Amino acid sequence: MRDIFGNPFRPVVFSPYWRTDTAVSLARQMYESRDFSAMPILADALQDAGCDNDDVLSHCRAPGEHVRGCWVVDLVLGRE
Repeated sequence: MRDIFGNPFRPVVFSPYWRTDTAVSLARQMYESRDFSAMPILADALQDAGCDNDDVLSHCRAPGEHVRGCWVVDLVLGRE
């Protein structure tokens, strides 16, 4: 459930500056292919874009399964 909804007690403010071409391309590829193995790479791309939000970066780097509807991927793609 946390993969889709995140933490309802700690909403994330997602900066549009974090939506770089690289981050959007990675997120789109994962969403379309349903292969989320590049989540740690997405974390690196977001961090390179200036993201310092621990919830976002930790979620991307956390072990475990990610699914279509992942809240971070949706934020990157603007599917809020």
